[in-house]
Amino acid sequence: MMHAPSKELQTLKAEFFQALAHPIRIRLLEVLSSAGEQNVQALQQRLGIDQPIVSQQLARLRASGIVAARKEGTTVTYALADPMIADLLAVAKDILNRRLVGTQALLRELRRDSEARARRR
Repeated sequence: MMHAPSKELQTLKAEFFQALAHPIRIRLLEVLSSAGEQNVQALQQRLGIDQPIVSQQLARLRASGIVAARKEGTTVTYALADPMIADLLAVAKDILNRRLVGTQALLRELRRDSEARARRR
């Protein structure tokens, strides 16, 4: 018999996904996933986003334990706290791709139906 997850575990999971729920944070994680450890300036340049916004979003990810920071002198370098974050991003991308493929198939079907009706008129 399988036990239902505790309310605390469900809350923890929800908080984890809430920390991911921002387009800039997703972009930051994708860069860290593909390029490895980066400092704020490098991330800012890669994303074309103002430094204060990058720092704010990194702080949110760091507070949630999703990224880890390492300080060298005045430079702070960020990396994924767990390499499985990259796997999670890849799985999410696969799920969205499947969903979009299904949507595209439906759109093609609607277009064919619409064209067929137009020819019958």
